[in-house]
Amino acid sequence: MSTLMRWDPFREMTTLRDEMNRLFTRTIGDQPVAKAAAEANWSPPVDVFDTPEAIVLKAELPGLRVEDVDVELDENVLTISGERRFEEKVDDGRAYRLERAYGRFARTMTLPQNVKADEIAATITDGVLEVRVPKADEIRPRKIAVSTATG
Repeated sequence: MSTLMRWDPFREMTTLRDEMNRLFTRTIGDQPVAKAAAEANWSPPVDVFDTPEAIVLKAELPGLRVEDVDVELDENVLTISGERRFEEKVDDGRAYRLERAYGRFARTMTLPQNVKADEIAATITDGVLEVRVPKADEIRPRKIAVSTATG
């Protein structure tokens, strides 16, 4: 006499996940998860705005301090770089899940030729780095008055 088994569409996915977890554990071996997480590179999201006065970049850098971030300009290439270090300490047990990225990062953007490089300002507020790159007067849009010609 045979028994009827109910079909579970997720059984194969669960089996595949379990196999991947076993493979991942064997590959890493005894290496702590924290060390693997600390060695991963990451790329913070950056928004770029073009205003009449400046080019404004905003990068999400939660948890980073001013000393963890570098902003450099070299031949009109602006680079934001730094490092988020893994500093969590688990006294009893081990980490259950680590989803935040750690390690070095660098984002670059080529700027227009006519910017005021000596007036670039960078500030961090609530985990958001804002870099303001003022435009030179000659590249700012300007209003030109239109008059009528009298004959």
